[in-house]
Amino acid sequence: MNVATRLKWFLDSHGAEYDTLSHAHSGSSLDTAKKARVAPDLLAKSVLLEDERGYLLAVLPSTRRISLREIRRQLGRKMELATEGELGGLFGDCEPGAVPPMGPAYGLPVLIDDTIEGSDLYFESGNHEDLIHMKTRDFLMLLDGARRGLFSELEH
Repeated sequence: MNVATRLKWFLDSHGAEYDTLSHAHSGSSLDTAKKARVAPDLLAKSVLLEDERGYLLAVLPSTRRISLREIRRQLGRKMELATEGELGGLFGDCEPGAVPPMGPAYGLPVLIDDTIEGSDLYFESGNHEDLIHMKTRDFLMLLDGARRGLFSELEH
């Protein structure tokens, strides 16, 4: 099991209680949930957004998709999806597409969708074969101060 270096440092330095769950290589968040045998609504995914003021990491359940229109409305910012190249520059210790939602570990502000709920939560560890598992309340405590809002819609 591999956990991205900065993510592991962040979790350990904050005394976070977590474990890891290995699964077959996956290519999308819904595929990850299936291969890890985790309920898809308990798997959080990260979407990196940007505008002229900087980056923002949006966190939402894997069963939902981001609404840029709603984020723009709520934040009053013209946020766009960041490019793959920008992801690599910011998350150098992670595989492409396996961005953990712990923005503070990477110096990024976080926006958490209100549909993140339940007692347990899973998220990418920085690769496509391991998940971090922790209590949702602990996840939210680690991201204390993150902005919250409803900015997603169900996947079709």
